[in-house]
Amino acid sequence: MASPAAAIEQLLLPAECLLCHTLLPPRDAERLVCPVCRHRWRPVRPPWCARCGQPEPHFGPCRLCPNWPAALTLVRSVVWLAEGARDAVHALKYRGLPRIADDLAAEMARTLLPSDETSVLVPIPLAPKRLRERGYNQSEALADALGRRWGIPVSRRLLTRTRETATQTTLTPETRLANVAGAFTPGRGPGVSLPATSLVLVDDVFTTGATLAEAARALEQAGARTIYGVTFGRAVIPDFT
Repeated sequence: MASPAAAIEQLLLPAECLLCHTLLPPRDAERLVCPVCRHRWRPVRPPWCARCGQPEPHFGPCRLCPNWPAALTLVRSVVWLAEGARDAVHALKYRGLPRIADDLAAEMARTLLPSDETSVLVPIPLAPKRLRERGYNQSEALADALGRRWGIPVSRRLLTRTRETATQTTLTPETRLANVAGAFTPGRGPGVSLPATSLVLVDDVFTTGATLAEAARALEQAGARTIYGVTFGRAVIPDFT
């Protein structure tokens, strides 16, 4: 239940949807995206690769995940990165609105991963320079919101980014792998130990899976044996041929 102060604030300054600017109903006053805009997010549906969740092609070997580390057994994305879903991710990453992670995590929480209360969520870390520029890590915001919904802990110390990488938007699948090679290392220091349980990597967008695969490789080298991945959006892979 909203506090009296929050109720008065909503009365005087009604909340509106970040995407379409429609006034939000009282039951959605704590959210940033209205039910209509959330309904327009297009779900990623099967049939898909049983491992990486890529819906195409529907025949033959998958072209994305054969070279992934063995520990990365399952990755799923919730919606296609199109229209309002892209706007929501941009608001999270570039417009200084980490609170929208609650709306995105509400959709991610519906993902059926074989995780339980012993799992640990591991957000993909940002390089220090980008973290200073943005002021927060969008993957941490998603992991925190998802952890509250799933009731499982979040660890920010199990994985470290060792170097800045170029933006991957225009890179081919092959150059994406090269771009992130060696970009992560297992967390070190007092009190940092790999839990004997499954780990769930959390990120905002999946394109070719290069970032998740490289992060999983670092955790696997540290001893992790079962790693899953979950993202809010899945980008349509451009035709690089």
